[in-house]
Amino acid sequence: MMIQAVSIEREFGCGGSAIAAKLAEILGWKLWDHELTQEIARLTHSTPQAVEQREWRKDPEVYRVFKSFLSGAFEGGLPPTDRLELLDSRRIAIVSEQAVNHALSGGPCVIVGRGSQYFLRNRKDVFRVFLYASRNFKIHRLITSGIPQEKAITDVDTIDSDRAAFVKRYLKLNWPEIHLFDAMFSTERGDAFVAEMLAHCVQQVATRT
Repeated sequence: MMIQAVSIEREFGCGGSAIAAKLAEILGWKLWDHELTQEIARLTHSTPQAVEQREWRKDPEVYRVFKSFLSGAFEGGLPPTDRLELLDSRRIAIVSEQAVNHALSGGPCVIVGRGSQYFLRNRKDVFRVFLYASRNFKIHRLITSGIPQEKAITDVDTIDSDRAAFVKRYLKLNWPEIHLFDAMFSTERGDAFVAEMLAHCVQQVATRT
């Protein structure tokens, strides 16, 4: 069976984005990470930074959890922004699924987060993976990347819990929903090792009838 996409869900700070990039390079596939965030923002006439700014203004919880859903997509800065369209649960679910399907329609790809493991749960040609690491490893990794220690600790301790709240509220699932994944890997073995293991998994599935 040919695999058309690898969906990567991950704990914040474990290096999921870097591993996804390495996997896409190994397979020669398109990577949908930052681009997917931008697609969701475009569909909602908003941007991740606008959502982040609203958090500091004590806006309704929907903006805070949506911000964590997007910013949890990658460890790094958020792209430029201007305005934010009012979102409700139905709108968030619809645009997230639209963005994921848009990514898949472009050919073989590696998709990072954004509920893709849920939206693509019935696709036999999608390999769904969950990446994780210990709290200390994630904090150390973020600090090493240049994030101040206090922020690294706060982000590791809050972003995934906010993401879980988002998934519970808008997708009616627990996070992570283990039964949705084909494989789970600790990233503490190293980015290159995990990316190579994932590529091997994809290749093995493709050789099976």
